[in-house]
Amino acid sequence: MQRRQGRVNAGLLLLLYQISQVGLQNIPSVTLGVLALNIFLFLNPVRPLPEVCISVNEGFYRRNWQRLLLSPFHHADDWHLYYNMVSMLWKGIMLEKKLKSVWFAYIIAVFSVLIGVVYMVLEFMLVKILDDPSYEMNCAVGFSGVLFALKVLNNHYNPGRVSSVLGFQISSKYACWVELVAIHLISPGTSFAGHLAGILVGLMYTMGPLKKIMKACTGGISSFADPARPRDYYSGNLFSLFCIHFTEYYGYPGYQYRTPRSYYDYTGGLTEEEQLERAVLNSLHERDFGGATYNNERRPYGFWFPPEQHSEEDIRRQRLRRFERR
Repeated sequence: MQRRQGRVNAGLLLLLYQISQVGLQNIPSVTLGVLALNIFLFLNPVRPLPEVCISVNEGFYRRNWQRLLLSPFHHADDWHLYYNMVSMLWKGIMLEKKLKSVWFAYIIAVFSVLIGVVYMVLEFMLVKILDDPSYEMNCAVGFSGVLFALKVLNNHYNPGRVSSVLGFQISSKYACWVELVAIHLISPGTSFAGHLAGILVGLMYTMGPLKKIMKACTGGISSFADPARPRDYYSGNLFSLFCIHFTEYYGYPGYQYRTPRSYYDYTGGLTEEEQLERAVLNSLHERDFGGATYNNERRPYGFWFPPEQHSEEDIRRQRLRRFERR
């Protein structure tokens, strides 16, 4: 490792000040870990920047695939680090709480590598389209590609917001595209292809097959459960397991119970808030009608047991008992 020496890094000091203002206890674990890793590698780079940056020439032709892992976490200078990590701080706080830490860490890992691959594809296309071999030599470092992908995810999970770009109020749906052009115009030295690669990977996740592929690759590991949907119904509800056991082994005559495959078979696709609202409304409805809800409709929440079936002989005996009490 080569430790950075020389001048005081004002950008780094300002970044540490921003983190202290937020408070370490208010920063989710994965977000904090990403910040710490980037700061550590800025102070103690694994290799000089020319040996960690990613390009078509280095990554594809020379097969230096380790650059896909190293390039996102190294930065050109302290201000490059500052702007990227401040952006990561706020995006991480919002997204990690939404997606949960394990899945968010998975996203960061996959995006970091995949964006480098897409970046090389874009640069290779420019070589062929413009017939300019210099694009093969363009070498990029920094976390900004991942940040553009996270911006797409943030806008997807928190729609309807408005972002300020150079003083203009822009719908968050289009903010990443406006920022892509604005940053390139203000600072031509930035990697347009790297930022565009981030947007494309974010869209591959929110609108394309990437999310499904990532879920398939986890092999059904419970800690990698899809954060946008509730966890598998059998993974944390002991009362429901008891009910399933009861209806399977102590079922009522004529009632065929089919074990549903997932939580959504019970909820009918409703969110937790919608389930609660439906439960309250149905509870009030049942009170109005004396609890007589013996229809065949299966509710999208909880369990429903059919009314107890009695033989004619049982009914006759019950009537006799009531007559004797009188």
